Amino acid sequence: MTQRVWVTREIPGESLDRLRSACEVDVWPEATPPSAETLREKVVGCAGLLTMLSDAITGELMDVAGEQLKVVSNYAVGFNNIDVDAAKSRGISVGNTPDVLTDATADTAVALLFAASRHVVPAAKQVQAGEWKTWEPTGWLGVEPGGKTLGIIGMGRIGKATAERLVRGWGMKLLYTSRRDQSDVDNELGGQRVDLDTLLSQSDFVSVHVALNEQTRNLLDAEAIGRMPSHAVLVNTARGEIIDQDALVDALERRAIFAAGLDVTTPEPLPGDHPLVKSPHCVILPHIGSATDQSRHAMAEIAVDNVLAGLSGKPLRCSVT
Repeated sequence: MTQRVWVTREIPGESLDRLRSACEVDVWPEATPPSAETLREKVVGCAGLLTMLSDAITGELMDVAGEQLKVVSNYAVGFNNIDVDAAKSRGISVGNTPDVLTDATADTAVALLFAASRHVVPAAKQVQAGEWKTWEPTGWLGVEPGGKTLGIIGMGRIGKATAERLVRGWGMKLLYTSRRDQSDVDNELGGQRVDLDTLLSQSDFVSVHVALNEQTRNLLDAEAIGRMPSHAVLVNTARGEIIDQDALVDALERRAIFAAGLDVTTPEPLPGDHPLVKSPHCVILPHIGSATDQSRHAMAEIAVDNVLAGLSGKPLRCSVT
C-alpha cells in the first residue's frame, strides 16, 4: 500500500518530486498556513508529515493521524512547534534542517543590526514619501559598531557566524552566553563567556540566537531589557517569544534603548497597528532569515530526506529525537 504524506506548504526546488515518486503526496496550496481544523482533517491516515514552524504538531494531532504515522519532518532548524516528547512516546521520528541556513541567518542578523542602528527604513521611507528636503547635518544620527561591544545570546552555529562577521569585519569586542565554555570562540574571536546580566549591561549591540524553550521564553523581559544601555541596539533572529514584546515597546517608546531589529515576532505576522510595527525605532522583517535560494533549497532536500528515511524505518538525516 502506498504511504501518504501531508506537506503543509509548497517548498522550493525539485525535492517534492522525489517524495512523489516514493509515496502519495498532498501539498497545501495556499500561501497562508492551514488552520488547526484543516491539519486535523489532512493528517488522518498519513505515514509522514512535512511541516512548517507555523504548524502545531501536538500529541493529540499525532493520535488523529493514526498509528501508521512514522515521521514528522520540520522545514526549519527549530522544532518548538512539535511536541517532541509526545512523538518519542509514540515511536514517531522527528527531523529538522540544521546547518544549511547558518550563513543566511547570520547575514540577516547583521543586516538588521545595521538597518536598526542607522535608521535605514525610516530614512528610506522619507525619500519614498517625497519628504527628503536636504542633507541634514543633525539628521538620522545613528550608532556605529566599530570597536563597540557585541553581546551574543546563545553561541551556537548561527551565533558564532554572526560574531565572526562583526568581530572580524568591524573589530567588535565579543561577550557571549553559552551553556558551556567555548575555547574556539575565545581563541579565534577573543570572546568572553559571561552571564546574561553582564552581557546586557556591557553590550552596545545584542543579538539573540538561543532556541525557544521554557527557560528562554520571555528571557528578555522588562527587567532584562532595563539593564541595557540607552544607546544599545537589540536584534532577534531566533524566536519572537524570547522577547517580551510589551517590554520592548515600552523601552523603545521611552528611548531606554536606541533601536531594535526583528526577523521574528509573536504572533507572525504582527497586526499592522501593533506598536512595534508603527515604531520608527524598530525594523521588522517577515521571518526571512533563511530566505536565500541556496538555503531554502538545501532545507527542502534535508526535509524530504528525513521523510523518506522515516517512512523506510531508517535513521533520519537530521534527527531531533
